[in-house]
Formats: sequence, structure tokens, C-alpha cells
Amino acid sequence: GAKWVQEEAPDVLCLQETKCAASAVPAELRELPGLPHQFWSSAKDRPGYSGAAFLRFLQRLDARKPVLLCGDLNVAHAEIDLCHPRANRASAGFTPQEREGFSKLLDSGFVDSFRHLYPEARGAFTFWTYLGGARARNVGWRLDYAVVSRRLLGALCDCKIRSAVQGSDHCPITALLAV
Repeated sequence: GAKWVQEEAPDVLCLQETKCAASAVPAELRELPGLPHQFWSSAKDRPGYSGAAFLRFLQRLDARKPVLLCGDLNVAHAEIDLCHPRANRASAGFTPQEREGFSKLLDSGFVDSFRHLYPEARGAFTFWTYLGGARARNVGWRLDYAVVSRRLLGALCDCKIRSAVQGSDHCPITALLAV
């Protein structure tokens, strides 16, 4: 929550699924001292994660300036990115089509910052169902990403999964860039 954001002291804070209108910023966030200017968008402002159209949008944006795409992309890209890949081959978030779409994004000049830095890290998940104590047992999926333009790799210092932060079925991720 707000205490973690205060301790983290981000230069940029990205929020998703806040379930509030742009004008209704949660009180605990309005009260954070020294929090940098926040940028809010609504669903109508986003192009949507629709495969080819979204990739074209990112490529046009990347032609103008380096891109940091962060958030819940609803896909576990590789088998290492979920606890039970064999049992989930046909599950939403791990279908061949979804994984291929994410591969196209990476093949188009973008980099999964966490996997770039930690290619073999296992058990690094950002989402756990509320059912069956999945989080306590770390039976999860890595669905949240910090994807950067390839030209930002020199500025990429780290990407952390903050799995100890509670309050949602997802945990925050932190991308550290020296820009």
C-alpha cells in the first residue's frame, strides 16, 4: 500500500486496476509527501493489448523515444514463468498464441528486463490465485513485466519482483533505470 510506495520513493509510479476514476485518486496516495507527479489514464486512453495493433503502437512510440512498458500483460512467456507449465498449456495466459505474441514483441526491439537480468531465475512470480494458499506455496505465474526498448538496456540497472508486498493477487515490480 501507501507505506510501501513511501519507502520505495519512486521517480515514476505506475498503477493498474485501481478501480477509480482519474479524478478520484485514492486518499492514501494523495497524502504521500514528495510523491512525483502522477500520470493517470483510463481504458479509452490505451490502445489495448491486442497483438499486432498494440505492437505497431509501441513501434511508433519507440521510433520517437525509448519505451518502458510496465504492467500486467496477462501472459507467462516461457515455461520458467509459471509453476505448472504442463498443466496449463491450454490455459489463458499460457496459450501458444499468447506466448507467440509476446515473442513477437521481444523480436521487435523490446526486452523483458527481468529475464534479461535473471535468465534462469525460477519461482519468480508476480501473480498467485487467492485459492488454495497458492501465494504461501509460491504456486504462481509471472504476468507482470517491465519491457524496455533495446536502446534502454545500457540504462537498465535492475528489475525486482517485490513478492513480499501484500494487498493483491499480484505483487509490484520495480524497474531501476539510470536515466
